[in-house]
Parts: sequence; C-alpha cells; structure tokens
Amino acid sequence: MKTFARHLLIAALPLAVGLGAGFAFTFVQGSCIEMVGPLFAAKCHGRQLEYHILIQTAGTALGTLLAALLGIWLELRSRRAVQPPKSNQGVNS
Repeated sequence: MKTFARHLLIAALPLAVGLGAGFAFTFVQGSCIEMVGPLFAAKCHGRQLEYHILIQTAGTALGTLLAALLGIWLELRSRRAVQPPKSNQGVNS
C-alpha cells in the first residue's frame, strides 16, 4: 500500500504543479477591466486566457520534470538498498 501511495503521488505531481501554476497566475493577475478599462477588456480577456494556458502548460512540464527526477532518485535509492555491499576480500591492506 505504501508503494502504491508513493506511485500515486508521483503520478499526480505534474497535475498538481500545473494547477498550482494556473491558480497562482489567476491570483497574481488582476481583472482586465481594472488593467485596461472597459473598452479593451474583451481583447485583454482573450490574451489573458492565452497566458493562463501557457503558464499552466509550463507548470505541468515542470511538474513532469520534477516527477521524473524524483522517480529516478527513488529508483536509485531502492536499488542501492537491494544490492549486497561490496567486499574487499583479496585486497591486501
């Protein structure tokens, strides 16, 4: 069960980072009416959606890279735990 939970968290990491980046962008970015006024708000909203999608995609890519690095590290750590220690027999000290 512990291994399943670990794999589930690693698999969900890109989604979590992507959504976090999207929410952070929404939180930092103000409304279009406040930024450019009511005249250009419609054009601003379209551009704001493009940036939101771009930021969310970049966050997902970063999360994927982070999950891959974490998976590699965990795999190497588990292999070291399984391998027998090297013996120094035959070497004169």
